[in-house]
Amino acid sequence: MPPRLKPLFTGNRSLTGLLLAGVLLVAAGPLVFDTYLLNILIKAFFFAMVAVTVDVLWGYTGYLTFGQSAFFGMGAYAAGLVFTHQGFSTATVLAGLTLAIVVPAAFALFVGWLSFYRGASPFFATVISLVVPIVASQLLLSGGQWTGSSSGLTGYPTFEWSLEAWYWVAGTALLAIGVLAWLLVNSDAGRVLASIRDNESRCAYLGISVSKVKIIALVAASTVAGMAGFGYASFSGAVAPELSGFVLGTELIIWVALGGRGTLWGPLIGAILINVATAYLSSSMPFVWQLVLGSAFVLVIVLLPAGLVPMLLAPLGLESAGRNAPRLVGRETRPLDSGAQLEPALVMQDVAKNYGSLKVLQGINLQASAGELVGLIGPNGAGKTTLMRCMSDGQERSAGVVRLCGNDIGLKPPEACVRYGLGRKFQNANIFESLTVAECLRMATTATHRPSLLRRADTLVLPAYALEVAHTTGLDRKLGVEAKDLSHGEQQALELAMVLALEPRIVLLDEPTAGLTKTERTQIGQVLSALARKHKLCCLLVEHDLDFVEEVATRIVVLHQGAIVMEGSFDEVVSSQLVRSIYAGAPGHGGGAA
Repeated sequence: MPPRLKPLFTGNRSLTGLLLAGVLLVAAGPLVFDTYLLNILIKAFFFAMVAVTVDVLWGYTGYLTFGQSAFFGMGAYAAGLVFTHQGFSTATVLAGLTLAIVVPAAFALFVGWLSFYRGASPFFATVISLVVPIVASQLLLSGGQWTGSSSGLTGYPTFEWSLEAWYWVAGTALLAIGVLAWLLVNSDAGRVLASIRDNESRCAYLGISVSKVKIIALVAASTVAGMAGFGYASFSGAVAPELSGFVLGTELIIWVALGGRGTLWGPLIGAILINVATAYLSSSMPFVWQLVLGSAFVLVIVLLPAGLVPMLLAPLGLESAGRNAPRLVGRETRPLDSGAQLEPALVMQDVAKNYGSLKVLQGINLQASAGELVGLIGPNGAGKTTLMRCMSDGQERSAGVVRLCGNDIGLKPPEACVRYGLGRKFQNANIFESLTVAECLRMATTATHRPSLLRRADTLVLPAYALEVAHTTGLDRKLGVEAKDLSHGEQQALELAMVLALEPRIVLLDEPTAGLTKTERTQIGQVLSALARKHKLCCLLVEHDLDFVEEVATRIVVLHQGAIVMEGSFDEVVSSQLVRSIYAGAPGHGGGAA
């Protein structure tokens, strides 16, 4: 085995045993199974390939899609149409296979662009996926004699292989797709998919283009589905509109749910078992078999929400595959040149934010430079968090200009702002709960270090100050712990380390000490002071704890009713009668923007 794949396979004897069992089943199947079962299994193998793609999209990326059946049908009809109208030869096989790859991929690219545009909700993307198989099947139905309409295409020439040969080809292809999919979801790139499933917002603020990743995943999955459809049509010698229809798309979702969403092996094995069971039940109990399967589906979802196969494979310990903690390595941060230190890191000119007639922010003019730690204070509802959103997302503000390190953000999304040097920490810990500490930190390096598709790096390189946060808070001793199992303070520290792993020049901190113990507050205060004074980062801090602000801030900006009412040192601000009246809620200073 190549050394570069060792991080995923080392010490995982259970997975090796499962693969060997699969190879043995494929190799010895024709010697054990009868002709009827071989025929069922070959078709089940092609359906299982599509089920694997559904699990990658739904179980690992969080995109519930009913549209994979449409891509499967496109691949099937690529074979059926070419072989029916052009005959069977080496040239037509290559032409059909090319169409089975290119057509689904092109259509998936369009569907992905339509489904994942900025601001589209996951529900909208799922609705689009519902429409895709309906449109595909209707096009086939309206194709007349060319597509065979409702009768489909039958009797076209195809490969003259024996049943045994087809079994070996289909079984080998399924094993190959299963192994490649497993390598992908357990690689560093696969963790990107899981991070999108967990928290799309945090992905965007780590510089990851969520829409682009989803579109690439959909195109890759559609390609596999198209090839599976080509194989199915070549074996069966018949295609029908049902192969691209909504019913099959729904069945794929059911197979994944029953097998075990987000486990990969569950949907693969589950699809095969369910297809075999369906074939035998439909022949022995033609009037009640659907009721039996439906009842089984309800029972499994209620009693075993994780799926049936994970329970059966739990003793094998497959879930722990490839999750060994990497070795932390620090690196020096890039020094700022003299010009970058002199020019303002953040510039806001006449920034406003309105919700209809409600003016949340108005006339905001603010500058902050490298080495500053600006405390942004004000009563609840003053617009502090809204101001941070305007700094980090081009579509948040209603008017004005925001420049980050000399770059006008215009209407650009958060991932573009991250590329300009921005890092944002939210008020509540914004992390990836199902990922380990090490995986969360690695996600923060995705924008600068392209993750591998087939391996997991055994080292994790972090900027010096991000590594310092990990050491100071003890996260370096919990790299293999899932983020959801950390304490509140540790989760806050993890998010800060993730933001710093971006090596930003501007850091937005929204109440970083909320819910922390006195010791944890002291640790975070030391880290923040070092970021500004030692590492020359520009930090903007929203904080209600004025004692903490006094310890770390170099300048104070007071926000009230959506406007900046005062700037100065801490002593100047706290001694101001204006600020006292604002916090006391004196007449003329009450209320505030949301």
